[in-house]
Amino acid sequence: MTVNSSATLLESPVLSPGRAGLGWGLLGVAAFSFTVPCTRVAVSDGGLSPLFTGSGRAVIAAALAVVALAVTRQRPPRGRQWARVAVVAGGVVVGFPVLTSFALTTAPAGHSAVVIALLPAATAVLAVLRGHERPPAAFWVMSAVGAVAAVAFAAVPGGGLAGLDWSDLLLFGAVLAAAIGYAEGGLLSRELGAWQTISWALVLSAPLMIALTGISLAQHPPAATPTQWAAFAYLGAVSMYLGFFAWYRGLAIGPMAQVSQVQLVQPVLTIAEAALLLHEPLTWPTILGGLAVIACAATAVRTRLGRTASAGRK
Repeated sequence: MTVNSSATLLESPVLSPGRAGLGWGLLGVAAFSFTVPCTRVAVSDGGLSPLFTGSGRAVIAAALAVVALAVTRQRPPRGRQWARVAVVAGGVVVGFPVLTSFALTTAPAGHSAVVIALLPAATAVLAVLRGHERPPAAFWVMSAVGAVAAVAFAAVPGGGLAGLDWSDLLLFGAVLAAAIGYAEGGLLSRELGAWQTISWALVLSAPLMIALTGISLAQHPPAATPTQWAAFAYLGAVSMYLGFFAWYRGLAIGPMAQVSQVQLVQPVLTIAEAALLLHEPLTWPTILGGLAVIACAATAVRTRLGRTASAGRK
């Protein structure tokens, strides 16, 4: 496995770059959609502290990353790449997991999707600013409509926007952190490879996360059930590591602004999973709203794909 192994899909004779990136992005979103419900399970009833949940899962993922990097003998990042790895680590290894873990001690999983539904729009904006992409106006219109639809959809089962409190402020911070980490990670994956990027980010942040995990264990010894430990294991192995294999590969293939829009289906999946795992209410308006969100995401993606295909024929 080479450093740039994830870049080979750019030259795929079967799929266009846009469609290949979209497929990998959808796989990553499917993996991430369980993050909020699993975090809610882990921190409920005081089983696992939010600090332990947010930092401990990064320790698990870092252990997996060390093994993967050592076995495949990956070349470390060079020079300024380390600074970019630090940006990724700050966004998706430290910022998003820790902030959401604290927020979900009080916020229901469904309500949390109200704010997290803004992540596709935030990622698209940062992808344009950081990656110098130029999506057409129609893409921005459909992305904005999709963001509004996603927030409205998530607000139905979560109690609406009237109940915003400190937990929502934490979620806003988590969205910004994740969007920065996604945009920078997508670009860096073109140089280091998708799984290598998240692996080095985990390794770089490991000392801090180990220290935070130790502090959380001293302050709040775990008293978790087997179900809570299973949720925590998923967070460490999939949400914090394996899911990024697909997600960063999709962003690296790009265009990032387009691939980011598949996140619009994440609140749909999250609320369905919250209904299944946490028995949170799932109503017909929620189902119909979810279908509307998916339609907006599909339209935004098709708009960008159509423009890419037209440019290729010129």
